[in-house]
This record gives sequence, C-alpha cells and structure tokens, in this order.
Amino acid sequence: MDPLLLLGVVFLAGLLAGMPVAVVLGLSSMAYLLAADLPLEVIPQKMFAGMDSFVLLSIPAFVLAGNLMNGGGITDRILRFSNSLVGHLRGGLAQANIVGSMIFAGISGTAAADAASQGAVLIPGMKRVGYTVPYAAAVTAASAVVGPIIPPSVPMIIVGSLTGISVGQMFLAGAIPGLLLGLGMMVPAYILAVRHNHPREPWRGWREVWASGTQAIWAMGMMALVLFGIVGGYFTPTEAAVIAVLYATVIGLFVYRELGWRDLPKLIADSAISGAAIMVLVGFANVFGWILASERVPQALVALMTSISTETWAIMLMMNILLLVVGMFMETIAALIILFPPLLAVAQQAGIDPIHFATFAVLNLMIGLATPPIGVCLFICASIGRISIWEITVAIWPFLLSNFVVLALVTAIPGLSLWLPRLFYN
Repeated sequence: MDPLLLLGVVFLAGLLAGMPVAVVLGLSSMAYLLAADLPLEVIPQKMFAGMDSFVLLSIPAFVLAGNLMNGGGITDRILRFSNSLVGHLRGGLAQANIVGSMIFAGISGTAAADAASQGAVLIPGMKRVGYTVPYAAAVTAASAVVGPIIPPSVPMIIVGSLTGISVGQMFLAGAIPGLLLGLGMMVPAYILAVRHNHPREPWRGWREVWASGTQAIWAMGMMALVLFGIVGGYFTPTEAAVIAVLYATVIGLFVYRELGWRDLPKLIADSAISGAAIMVLVGFANVFGWILASERVPQALVALMTSISTETWAIMLMMNILLLVVGMFMETIAALIILFPPLLAVAQQAGIDPIHFATFAVLNLMIGLATPPIGVCLFICASIGRISIWEITVAIWPFLLSNFVVLALVTAIPGLSLWLPRLFYN
C-alpha cells in the first residue's frame, strides 16, 4: 500500500475508533515510516523539534494558573458577579452562563476547562430553576468556545510558536471577536427565553454588583496582568505564565483563602498531566506535519484552492469550511500544527493579513468544538447533564447560528481583529 494512503487510513480508523488524537497521530506516523522504509528515529527527532520552543513552555504554566484560580473558588465568584449583572434579564441564568464564560476565558484559556468547570455548577443549577437539561448543557457548551478566543489563549500561543507572529498581537486580535461571540449568543438566549418563558432572577441592586465585582476583580486581574504585561513589553508570554502562577497562588491562599497548602500537590500533578498531554500532542502533530510536508500535501492543498478560485472572498470561504469541518473531528492544537502553515501560505498569496487569518482560523476551530457530531464540548456537557448527544445537538443550533454570524463578520471585516494590534503595536 502507498505510504501516504496508509497514513490516511490509519489516521481515520483511529479517529473513528475513538482513540486519543495524540495516539492516532503517533500510530499513523509510525505506519507511514514503516511502509516508506524510513527509520523510526525520525519520530523522537521531530517530536523534540516540535516541542523545543521557549514560548510553548507557557502552556503548562497557564494550565496550572487556571487550575489554581479555579481551585481557589474563582468559578463561584465569577458566576455570582455575572448573575448580578444580567440575572434580572429574561433567561437570566443562561445569560449569566454566557457572561461567566467571557470572564472565565481570561483565566482558563481552554474551551474544555470552561465547559467542565462552569458546567458542573450551572447545568444542575439551571435545571433546579426550571430550564431543561439539554438547553442548559447547550448554552454551556456553546459559550465555552469563547475561552480560547479572549486572551490568554493556548491556541494563540501555538500560532505564535508556529509562525513567529507576536503572541501579544494574537492575544489582542482575539479580544473583540471573543466579546462579539459572547454578546452574539446572548441574543438567541433572550429570544428563546421570551418564547419559552424562561425564569429570571430579581434585580438585587448596584450594591450586589459592587459586592460581587470586588470579589471577582482579583480573578479578572490575572487577565489584565498577563495581557498588558505582554503588550507593554514587560515580559514574554512564558514569563507572563509563570507570573500568573504566582499571582493565582497568592490569590487562592491569602485573598480568597479557599486554596490550602495541601491542595497544591494535587493541583500541580493534575496540571503537569494536562500540560504533558498537550506537549505530547504538539510533538506527534509535528511528526505528522513533517510527513505531510515531505509528501508536498500542503502545496497540493494550495494548488487545489487556487485552482478553484483566486478571489480573496472565495479562498476565505473555502478555508472557513475546511477548518470548521476539521474542528468537529480533530483536536484544536493538532489541527493548527498540521493545517495552519499551508493555509497561511494560501492566505498570504491571496493578500490576507496573517493576524486576520490566524484569528478566524482559531475561531473556526473553536466553533467546531461545539459543533455536532463529535465536538469535545458537546460530550463534556452531555456527560455532566447525563443526556444524549442527540438531545444537546437539537438544543445547541440557535447558539451555533449566532457563532456562524460572528465568524462571518470577523472573516469579512479585518478591522475587528486588526484594530487593537495596530493600535498598540504601530
């Protein structure tokens, strides 16, 4: 069998069998090397080359910082603050769910972490006050995609390590699209609340907003510290991640006092496992990407797209469709490492700004996490709510449509992603 064909067969078979993406990438790469009679030493060499990046060291540190803040009682405080702001609107708890995701995005940096932490609290809570479980799970899964768009963002860090684009510029580029994503989802939440007479919380006054805001301000402070520290040139993304760990430790231990010294070993171990899993995925994805590059698959992809059309709008449409479909089936980091470099070449050839392209590329992959049939956030929230994938799929479509509208706007209007980077860096 042709080695490249074998690579594709093993890769698809592994995904359909439900194997972890890192394992699928490793097995399919090994199958290719054996079929092509190439030494297996290529795997550790290319893995190390893919992981040997100073900026990638920030990923396990940001994971630890998020776990420390979450373990220190941050989720409850963010949800209380969100509820004080929008809980009095029709469908208030659903609105608070979305606003909470926008705030929590500055802490977790990953969609799965947002879906798991907020879902554990909000899905049972929304059920208690009269929402259906599929609707509560759908809101949580859809709003979780905001996490990796609003800074700090693990996918944005990956993009920076792949291309050399400033991570600070990438963080700024995601801010406005992330806010639009959250605000856009509040529209269907309100419409559905009016249609189905969803409950709302009583307005508790500005005193509650102030009280809950002062409790949550320490959590939001980490996002400000990271973003303005990097943009201001005071520290690199990796240094920012380490400072975020120190900040989260101090807040959890001495300000909120819900984090004990005995909790630290488990949080550090859990974060080390999560961070190591991401780095292994980066390594295997780099091997897989090297194989595709050696087989000139990226060049074939570029030729295919440009043969269909050389119009900028048509190329952006094709890239959006491709990335959205890939996002449904493949882990975000692996998809970025494999597809981003060749698609960036297509984008630059079409005259698309690299930062603009990177922003809507990440946005596509994030929306894919909440898109049927196998979006990761769907499975997390369906598991928490103990419902079927079909039930959450039926409930999530209004929010996905809102996300598609925002994706179209970000793709069509470069200024939405480029205005802040140009403001601070030019």
